[in-house]
Amino acid sequence: MIARLIATWFYSGYAPKAPGTAGSIAAIAIAWIIHQYTGLSGVAFGYIAALLSIPGVWAADAMARESGLEDPQIVVVDEVIGQWVTLAGAAALNWKSWLIALALFRVFDMWKPWPIRKLEKLPGGVGIVADDVLAGVYGAVVLFAAGWFHLY
Repeated sequence: MIARLIATWFYSGYAPKAPGTAGSIAAIAIAWIIHQYTGLSGVAFGYIAALLSIPGVWAADAMARESGLEDPQIVVVDEVIGQWVTLAGAAALNWKSWLIALALFRVFDMWKPWPIRKLEKLPGGVGIVADDVLAGVYGAVVLFAAGWFHLY
């Protein structure tokens, strides 16, 4: 089923421990490979995240309905989208910025400062994805500021 493939981000959501982190690592790994072969910038990953949000919301919603859970742990496409939104703030893509982006997104995704937690309450796939998009925006802002100050 295509929804399962997208929602679990090629089955990385089935990681036995910390599937959200596994999804974020898979997102960074795929983005790094894409960057190596195409030279895409961080901003380009923001655009890709926006495009992925359409099938991502659909797939997350389908998996939530199938499982009967509001936000099934196996659904990690939201982490991929949020992680790529974070990359949009990168002034440069190098090993430091990749690691900082991963750490920033995971911190904001787990901490859920205001109003991220409120977005989780939106219905279906929109709620599953929206909170991670905003966590990604927060991460992008901090990543951008770190780049501005030449911290990576």
